[in-house]
Amino acid sequence: MSDYETFKLGDWKLQSGATLPDAWIAYKTFGDPKSPAIVYPTWYSGCTINSNYHKATETTLINAAISDNYWLIGEDKALNPKKYFIILPALFGNGQSASPSNHPNRPFPKISFHDNVRAQHLLVTSHLHLTHLHAVLGWSMAAAQTYQWATQYPDFLDLAVPFCGSARTSAHNQIFLEGQKSYLLAAKGLVSGGSGEGAVGVEDLGEWSEKEREVGMKAFGRGYAGWGFSGAWYRERLFEKHYGFKDLESFMKGFWEGWATSKDPENMLTMLLTWQSGDCSLQEPYRGDFELAMRSIKAKTLVLPAKTDMYFPPEDSEYEVKNMAPGVGKLDVFPSIWGHWAGGPGDSKEDVDWLDAKLKDFFEQHEKTKLGKGNLKKIAEL
Repeated sequence: MSDYETFKLGDWKLQSGATLPDAWIAYKTFGDPKSPAIVYPTWYSGCTINSNYHKATETTLINAAISDNYWLIGEDKALNPKKYFIILPALFGNGQSASPSNHPNRPFPKISFHDNVRAQHLLVTSHLHLTHLHAVLGWSMAAAQTYQWATQYPDFLDLAVPFCGSARTSAHNQIFLEGQKSYLLAAKGLVSGGSGEGAVGVEDLGEWSEKEREVGMKAFGRGYAGWGFSGAWYRERLFEKHYGFKDLESFMKGFWEGWATSKDPENMLTMLLTWQSGDCSLQEPYRGDFELAMRSIKAKTLVLPAKTDMYFPPEDSEYEVKNMAPGVGKLDVFPSIWGHWAGGPGDSKEDVDWLDAKLKDFFEQHEKTKLGKGNLKKIAEL
């Protein structure tokens, strides 16, 4: 029995003009629906399962996957289900929402962040019957979804907290993803058509043999190894001290290859194309004007990059906050050597504590401001 629910979208018209027939998104909720609501989406590879390659352990993988976001939720944390109604929607392509691994449509269409957030908004409004959100927040690709919410539905949320992510995928980030994509396509003897595109001359990649999966996903994992953690993290040999691996090669095999081969390659490609094409200004009314999109954010926004994150360096976050309206955006930086992993998935306890403290403080400040405005209104009415 699955540990999540699904919301049927019907034939889902995509931003590209294509349609994903009989689409759905998966989600999980915590807390009382009457409490202030928080949307906390999944991230790249979060909840993704390789349902063919690991058929024998599918139940185990699903149970592990649905908990990918749980590390930031608890009665002792800012995301307290006793205080908030917390909604975890899954990305298209994650293996639980409509994905190449569980949907018959071939070729599986390109999905944008706009497509994902529009589906999440429909889930929140039509299915969960909510009219407003207290906050949207998330790590990595969930940070991009946070920016998408804040620009696509600017009046619908009070607070936004993107951490270790961006409102627009940078050129450097696109190049990293181009390498990752190419590892997978090379396993099938194919080449990439460029950033935001699939393979040259091929729409449907067809079935993956066990050998193609193994070669492609192991290469994918090794490619990721140089990006997930920082140079300082490796210099301090935290693969030994924290994870207990005896050397680099055992870490590459046990951690990175193990992580990658638990995933479905086409699911990963689907989400990769979403990430690679990310830009919250590519929608009405912004029409590619990134600075206008940033100025249009109304939710109080706490942007939390990591000092050593090579995907999403603080300089990119500084530019985002600089272009927000006065008093809207605030920047703080994870003082961590954990690279992108500072923001998740909860492996570094010091960084989890730092993030949780920032969230608690941000939420409390908002509540005090809201309470103060309420008291002023009562005084004015006397």
